[in-house]
Amino acid sequence: MATLRLLMLNYEFPPLGGGGGQAHQALLQQYAGRRDLEVDVLTSLARPGFLLERFAANILICKVGVRKRDLHVWRRGEIVEWLLKAKPCYRRLLRQEKYDLVHAFFGFPTGWLCYRTARRLPYLLSLRGSDVPGENARLKLDYQILGPLVFKPIWRRASALVACSAGLKARALRFLPTADIQVIPNGVDLEQFHPAKDAPPDRVELAPPDSASGRETVGQAPPYAPGTGVLRLLTVGRLSVTKRLPLLLEAVALLRGQGVAVHLTVVGGGALELELRRLCGRMSLEDAVTFTGRCDAQEMPEIYRAQDVFVSASMQEGMSNAMLEAMASGLPIVTTRCEGVEELIANNGIVVDDPAHLAGALRSLAQDRDRLAAMAVAARRRAAQFSWSAVADRYLDCYRQVLQQRTTNPG
Repeated sequence: MATLRLLMLNYEFPPLGGGGGQAHQALLQQYAGRRDLEVDVLTSLARPGFLLERFAANILICKVGVRKRDLHVWRRGEIVEWLLKAKPCYRRLLRQEKYDLVHAFFGFPTGWLCYRTARRLPYLLSLRGSDVPGENARLKLDYQILGPLVFKPIWRRASALVACSAGLKARALRFLPTADIQVIPNGVDLEQFHPAKDAPPDRVELAPPDSASGRETVGQAPPYAPGTGVLRLLTVGRLSVTKRLPLLLEAVALLRGQGVAVHLTVVGGGALELELRRLCGRMSLEDAVTFTGRCDAQEMPEIYRAQDVFVSASMQEGMSNAMLEAMASGLPIVTTRCEGVEELIANNGIVVDDPAHLAGALRSLAQDRDRLAAMAVAARRRAAQFSWSAVADRYLDCYRQVLQQRTTNPG
């Protein structure tokens, strides 16, 4: 079999960015060592300069540096800086190497680079979420300005469009109804993320009201400590408006008011952290909520395994990497309805249409140990359907389809 020469583009890559970069890294791990595949990656660096890294014998990563203020949040000026610096590097790579195909993560800004050279080299776009116009409040102005002028031309010229969930595909089709979009979901590392070996979580106890104040007395749940009798909730992600973290805090407050011993761990950083901490103070939740900040990837498996339920109130996702990792770790999911949920949640969780019903769904699990345990088993089984090896095979098939189409219909 002839060796496929692939150029991959992504404006973020770990430790920069979020789920899109992590998914790209996981895909490269599947490509590493393949004799039928040679890959160059053009991405970013969190400081000015240029860096070459050998990811594997067949994979080289070229990092173009920008002045980043925050590893996990991209500002408009930083995106423009990366585009201006990445463009000559991209052109140089095309002059030096003979690629068969470009695979770009994110239609914008990354897709803009290969859009300009589409006549010479076909490209595949992986739509990830933030690059598809929707309800992201921070990007509303960008969508209005760039959507018709930039996004649509980039999508139309692509040889293939891939969304990471059926929900994201539906959103993309609302933006460009004529688009031909495939769905290739995210995957999860089933060896790294697995359930704890100890016994199922204890039944959650209802705390008796304090006789003096009439308020429920709920002691602070030690972070990541099993066996406390407290329903241990976990949410993971950037602390942004889209994640609707205040709704989770409201659910915790309501559960405490109903006598349910509960503790929420919030993993992730972002601009809203201080505001959320202040809100916890106003709601008297300091002993019921732990903010860890962003945790290293190596810490996450143990963090998942020390919890009982993964909870999310997000209004918009492509497909949640964190939710997949939680499922693989044996955590039931309680979430508001959003993109990607249809593929992930069956008998392994509860999906609510109204965020006000989050507390009720959590209380039902708190009071039914058998249901909680059954959902935990179902979560792991469901996650097993989303291996990264299967995702990699589907992308490789997609590459072959693009090249076959190019051969059949040149120009």
